[in-house]
Amino acid sequence: MTSDWNYATCWELIADAQPDRPALLQGDRARSWYEWEDNASRLATAFRDLGLSEGGKVASYLYNSIEYMEGVFATWKCRAAPVNVNYRYLDDELVYLLENSDSEILLFHGVLGEHVAQIRDRVPTLRAMIQIDDGSPLVDGAHRYEDLISNSEPAPRIALSGDDLYILYTGGTTGMPKGVMWRNEDLFGALMPAIFAISGGVVPDGPNEIPAMVQRAADAGNRPTHLPASPLMHGTAFMTTLQAATMGGTIVTLESAHFDAHEMWRAVAKHKLTQMAIVGDAFGKPMVRALEEAEANGEPYDLTSLRVIISSGVMWTAEVKEALMARAGCVCLDSLGSSEGAGFGSQIAIPGAKATTAKFTIGEHTRVLTEDGRAVEPGSDERGLLALGGPIPIGYYKDEVKTAETFRTFGDRRYSIPGDWARVAADGTIELLGRGSVSINTGGEKVFPEEVEEAVKLHPGVADAIVVGIPDEKWGEAVTAVVALRDGETATAEDIGETVRSHLAGFKRPKHVVFTNEIVRGPNGKADYAWAKQIAHDLLEH
Repeated sequence: MTSDWNYATCWELIADAQPDRPALLQGDRARSWYEWEDNASRLATAFRDLGLSEGGKVASYLYNSIEYMEGVFATWKCRAAPVNVNYRYLDDELVYLLENSDSEILLFHGVLGEHVAQIRDRVPTLRAMIQIDDGSPLVDGAHRYEDLISNSEPAPRIALSGDDLYILYTGGTTGMPKGVMWRNEDLFGALMPAIFAISGGVVPDGPNEIPAMVQRAADAGNRPTHLPASPLMHGTAFMTTLQAATMGGTIVTLESAHFDAHEMWRAVAKHKLTQMAIVGDAFGKPMVRALEEAEANGEPYDLTSLRVIISSGVMWTAEVKEALMARAGCVCLDSLGSSEGAGFGSQIAIPGAKATTAKFTIGEHTRVLTEDGRAVEPGSDERGLLALGGPIPIGYYKDEVKTAETFRTFGDRRYSIPGDWARVAADGTIELLGRGSVSINTGGEKVFPEEVEEAVKLHPGVADAIVVGIPDEKWGEAVTAVVALRDGETATAEDIGETVRSHLAGFKRPKHVVFTNEIVRGPNGKADYAWAKQIAHDLLEH
């Protein structure tokens, strides 16, 4: 049965109920809820005039911006599917994703126009290119985003469906990016019930009850002002933004194309942010440094409005959580999820209590299963795969083989099993070990890079690290740490090895340690294992 749970329907109703409330903020630019809905309606008209089909795909090759969320809203208004694109993609990568997703319309920031100009004739499904004005020259053949909105009438509202898709492309750790197909209904079921519960409410019976629920939350002081610090093209930022918007909140995006922790803390003070979404230590460590620098200059940031920092996707260590909580007095919510599922587990740290790293309370619909579907016994020290049986995606776009591998049925229940390994403690909590696709087989033992990375970063001189397996005649693969030290710090390979050895079994100690000035990560904070393998190989050769 088709459901009525569609995010765009909810946002239309919220805009009617609170038209003058701020919806989208970026620097000095602002959209009220009325303006967000009106612009999205005009853009929906333009999409249809440009030939967007029902169920068609609209790709966003964009930095975080007001226009990103306007484009998503407009796409769903057309019963089409938004598609995320990594703004670091170059020509061939861009062609692959647009072709693989069958994208019909491409939204892009002008500064990325050089790549768009090179590929515009290489994607047969592409019907239109729409350029957001950032001062860059207009790409030949592209439409101006601002002109389309000003010259289009608002599209009449139509009945939307819970079957309407969002396609989230995930680079993963191996292979080409894959498009995870989320129905609106499933995405709503995965994300919203927990938010309603936290806000003191229950899941509404239907979209028409959303405005009243939003008002109750506002009356109780629970209307969020949310900042996605990581890119909206990454699942953590986008999904937390969906949650905040559907609570009638305000979404704040930064102006810089690349993460600037000082800009973020200034936004907290300026807009009285109540929450933000980050991606682990890759964001958390620069945030702590920025706070320390502000304190050293005698100008600490006003963080009194901040209630919660949410992280998902990358290791978030206890030390970083505690440093943030000591200054902001906020809760740190470490959410265990992936592009293929939300709500695998969570870990909540509160000010004054000791935080933990990579240890989670298991989610309501989560199980830890062996590869043949047997439940792992708590306290057995057996390793198993995280399996989510709640609202989950319908599969990967145009990839039945990979869909069958990841979305598996045991008994009468279908699970999302992205490949994350974990142990189950006697008390039922889980310890996340890492993704099996990047695990290292050394001397017949399986080593998970994230576990060793965490131990390496316990050395006080280490700023960041990635651990990979390098081919080795004796061991098959040799555990190898690629390490960047803090400014002014020194350490030897032996020092790093001893730090790991004091926390983990001997076979997990890196057999090689190479030092580099900077660790390369994606804009979403995730480790670039291909880069780390190459740099390790190059440095070891010399």
